[in-house]
Amino acid sequence: MSNTSNFRQAIREAKSQALVGPNVIANALPYVGGGLVLTALGTYGGLGVIRSNPGLFMTTFWVAFVVELALFFIASGVAQKGNNSAALPLLATYSLLSGYTLSGLIFLALRTPGVGLQGIGFAALGCGVTFIAGRQIGSNLSDEDGMALTKTVQLGIIALFVVLIGQFIFYLFGVYTPSWLEIGISGIGVFLFAGAAVVDFYILPRTYRNDQYLPAALSMYLTYINLFIFILRLLIAINSRD
Repeated sequence: MSNTSNFRQAIREAKSQALVGPNVIANALPYVGGGLVLTALGTYGGLGVIRSNPGLFMTTFWVAFVVELALFFIASGVAQKGNNSAALPLLATYSLLSGYTLSGLIFLALRTPGVGLQGIGFAALGCGVTFIAGRQIGSNLSDEDGMALTKTVQLGIIALFVVLIGQFIFYLFGVYTPSWLEIGISGIGVFLFAGAAVVDFYILPRTYRNDQYLPAALSMYLTYINLFIFILRLLIAINSRD
């Protein structure tokens, strides 16, 4: 779902206008695919560091996370201005770093009985199926239904990330989330980002012109990655119950 700073303004504009970029989704999809390939390469590199030097990975993880966060805002701002030639290398670097920070979760999945490589493949396949269904549903939503779904999903994701921040703070103090609560959080995350996939295919053609494919690609990329993370978290939580 669109996570740019002007998302609320985009929603307001989408209420009163028809499609401004009927082909923006098609133009953006190759860049989404390219970003996911770079993410996979970043994950592969991160797994190599984890296996060879776990202590080094933790240090580089936080560096990569901070740089990744900064790159997101810089790259999305540049892409919003239509400077695709400058935004593309920034987004490529962001995708690589996203994969590197994701490698810790992938490593945990590989070590969790009942998940492993097949669970990772299932999560990726689930994302793909969701996007196919989301395109079909989102492209055919009425304006009333589309805006209602958009607002609901947006509020749900905000609430979800507040919970995740609280979960992280508790983790820093050595308080771990019970497995049943982790299953609940992950299940809600899967549900919300599946809804976000539908929202993307409704809102993006009403927000971006055909030549603004990079910010649209970033939005779909973020939805895909977050959906993948929550499916994988759900699988890990279910298979880690005592």
